[in-house]
Amino acid sequence: MKAIALIPARLASTRLAEKLLIELEGKTVIQRTYEATLATGLFESVVVVTDSEAIESIISNCGGTVLRSTEEYESGTDRIAAIAAQLEADVFLNVQGDEPFVQKKPLEQLLNLFRDEAGKQVRVGSIRKPITDPALINSPNVVKVVCDLDGNSLLFSRSPIPYVRDETVPNTYYQHIGVYAFRKEALMLFPTLPMTPLEKVEKIECLRFLEHGIPLKMTTVSEMGIGIDVADDVDRARAYLKTIQE
Repeated sequence: MKAIALIPARLASTRLAEKLLIELEGKTVIQRTYEATLATGLFESVVVVTDSEAIESIISNCGGTVLRSTEEYESGTDRIAAIAAQLEADVFLNVQGDEPFVQKKPLEQLLNLFRDEAGKQVRVGSIRKPITDPALINSPNVVKVVCDLDGNSLLFSRSPIPYVRDETVPNTYYQHIGVYAFRKEALMLFPTLPMTPLEKVEKIECLRFLEHGIPLKMTTVSEMGIGIDVADDVDRARAYLKTIQE
């Protein structure tokens, strides 16, 4: 199965200015994301897709493959769809540019959703992990997901879901990790679909698929690394790097 990883890397960000250019122990967030994705060895190629000259320079200087996007896009998925139209692969992965510690095992699990007979029916896949910290469960910066009994997503929300009315019933909260895998036809379809009400109000792009009747098949992982969304994440990332470099 041929897989290509595309890393959308928009310079502008609302919650943390130019976060992809923040240095973590001598390397920028975007360089670490690119190198970590490449190091998995899972992909025919890894391509950074950016609107930024600064990001293009960083990736080129470390020997990476980078393509410039010249239009304005509503989401990272819209951005990579324009590039994927020119490429051939069985599966395209959208690895967000703010995931500097992305690991092989979760991405391998995600790719495995598309294998074998059952995998032929999967059009879009993504990743979730259990969360127990009340601060994360209640944080609007952490997207939660609930699934059906077969692991297909039912809803994504920045609110805690499900609402636990009966506390005697066991429940696990799951954080959605913003790494997606697509069949090419599903990726090409996404930009043609109009933005949907829940997507607009929650600012969660994958809700567009759900609201148009396309579920995301989820794989569950125990760990994924630290995504960079807000300033506190930068501190956590730097502390983590120190522990693994000691």
